Amino acid sequence: MQQLPLDGVKVVDLTNVLAGPYCSYQLMLFGAEVVKVELPGTGDLARRLGPDPELNRERMGASFLAQNAGKKSVELDLKSPAGRAAFESMVAGADVLLENFRAGVLGRLGYDWDRLRELNPGLVYCAISGFGQSGPMREAPAYDQIIQGLSGMMSVTGTPDTVPLRVGFPICDTIGGLMAALAISAALAGRNRSGRGCHLDLSMLEASISAMGWTVSNYLISGVEPEPMGDQNATAAPSGTFETADGPLNIAANQQAQFETLCRLIGRPDLPADPRFAEREARKTYRQALNHELNQALRAKTALEWEELLSREGVPAARILTVPQALALEQVRGRGFLTEVPFAGGGERPGTVTVTGNGVVVDGAALRPRGPAPLLGEHNDEFEAAS
Repeated sequence: MQQLPLDGVKVVDLTNVLAGPYCSYQLMLFGAEVVKVELPGTGDLARRLGPDPELNRERMGASFLAQNAGKKSVELDLKSPAGRAAFESMVAGADVLLENFRAGVLGRLGYDWDRLRELNPGLVYCAISGFGQSGPMREAPAYDQIIQGLSGMMSVTGTPDTVPLRVGFPICDTIGGLMAALAISAALAGRNRSGRGCHLDLSMLEASISAMGWTVSNYLISGVEPEPMGDQNATAAPSGTFETADGPLNIAANQQAQFETLCRLIGRPDLPADPRFAEREARKTYRQALNHELNQALRAKTALEWEELLSREGVPAARILTVPQALALEQVRGRGFLTEVPFAGGGERPGTVTVTGNGVVVDGAALRPRGPAPLLGEHNDEFEAAS
């Protein structure tokens, strides 16, 4: 079996729904053993989330299957003596403890950082929450939609006529999970040198603002307040979505040479000589006029024809695909990004389900889950679980 960077790392995962499970899924893909600690008889809320009612009834909802392949499941009641004893034993033997309760909840159960450090001085304890463990909003409830709004993300998504808009997937949960996985990996690397664990306090709000990159830094550094620009890129022109004979096409001709090549290929070599379009800053000022000229020329071919022609000549360009079309790309399938894993539920479902990797190839092999998503409490016997 392929050796992976986190082989041998043991993760106790108390998380629910998405940000936390997404984090532990990344750790699992890199080789960690992840044990989900779930409420007896109920489990992760994601077990009942998804578009398939039958799967939801079986507590194997699509949302759960997507982020929990390759993990183990144990039912524990942290309010019962037996459950607490089992949990403490698990923590003592773990490398990582991950939770995404509201700030202070685990501490009120008797497991603040001081107590966890007593149980395991080398423990890396990561707490994911909407706002972090400190500050006036620390105990406020937060889902992805709430963070999208508070971060400013929705204020720059859409056009001046449609703003504010939610990003079309739970991006703040995903960012929080990725940042947590990065922080945990960094903490494990640091522990290898010092022998000491640490407490990681991750704010989804702050992680999301950080991930907005230039949208935030342009304001902090240059005082330019961001505005919604729809499918256009504020940093360059032409850079955005354009019209072709059969549908939209993204073009990002951010460099002068790319712009000149684009104009030549669409039969408009005169455009770079126009004072409105000759230089980068001028093109941004006269973006609408430039886009009008480009759209007229681009309607001569299909989106796929332009994608192939422009890409071949070094101009970044690609069609806008649906999710099914993206998943069908040979570029995606050819790298082993999708994996079929056994399906453990009942009913008339097929014997496997398909889940994603994370786009990382290690020593020539794509990262894949090593098993299916677990049934609730499937591994109780391994950990002396108690309800």
